[in-house]
Amino acid sequence: MAKILMVISERGFRDEEFSEPYSLFKSANHDVTVASTGPGEAVGKLGMRVKPDTTIDKVDPAAYDAVVVAGGPTTPTYIWGNRHVQKALQETHKKGGVIAAICLAPVVMAKASLVSGKRCTVYPTDESISEMKKGGCTLVKDHVVADGRIITADGPAVASEFGKAVLRALQK
Repeated sequence: MAKILMVISERGFRDEEFSEPYSLFKSANHDVTVASTGPGEAVGKLGMRVKPDTTIDKVDPAAYDAVVVAGGPTTPTYIWGNRHVQKALQETHKKGGVIAAICLAPVVMAKASLVSGKRCTVYPTDESISEMKKGGCTLVKDHVVADGRIITADGPAVASEFGKAVLRALQK
């Protein structure tokens, strides 16, 4: 049983990018902690309401085998520059854990200097593509990309496939 930290924006996370992987992780009997970027109930773009277990600033990254970041339209505001999210990803990666992000969220990996020389994907906007290239990754057009223990995906249509890729990486 792995310990997985799922990170969501306090407002505007993409509902299925959180709910589909979360359900897969729970079904596989993993211990999942949900952290939001702010206190209180988190509300998804499509109206999903989630009561997070904690806020990202209170997380001890050493406690987790994987960090999974959901995307959505507010990701540039709440996630990209969040030093607590970056630290959780950096520390988990450094100890050999799985780090994963979907939609616009892979940019936080680029900003945390974790994707240089890696194959990645991202939801394609001018800004997200620019930020990923600044991070030094090779962008590919696949919907879900696993490069070692770094998993990226390009949007809500592949949320389930993304979750399955994280589960496969945890088994290695």
